[in-house]
Amino acid sequence: MPPPGGFEAVRYKRNLPFRGPSGLVILGGVTAVCAYGFYRVGKGNLEKRELQREKVWSRIHLVPLLLAEGDRDAYRRQQAALAREREIMKDVPGWEAGKSVYNNPSHRSADTIVVI
Repeated sequence: MPPPGGFEAVRYKRNLPFRGPSGLVILGGVTAVCAYGFYRVGKGNLEKRELQREKVWSRIHLVPLLLAEGDRDAYRRQQAALAREREIMKDVPGWEAGKSVYNNPSHRSADTIVVI
């Protein structure tokens, strides 16, 4: 027979402890982190674009200086080559330093030097 007052109630409800934030909170957190990451990527892209623009303009402004430096160097080298030629060929009668050895005007040295 059952005890007086009846049997104790059967606990059928699961007793699970709280296991962390809900899925909606996790989704909100991931969204916030991604939004912040995209914001930082956008700022980095703007900074990179500004640095690239600055580099391009600095190169544009340096081109005349570099061309002049290359021209001075080419002139210096040409004068040194003429001086060497004069020194080497000083004993050859009728030799003109710097004059083309070809008697045809189509074979002549370049007047300009392209510096790349």
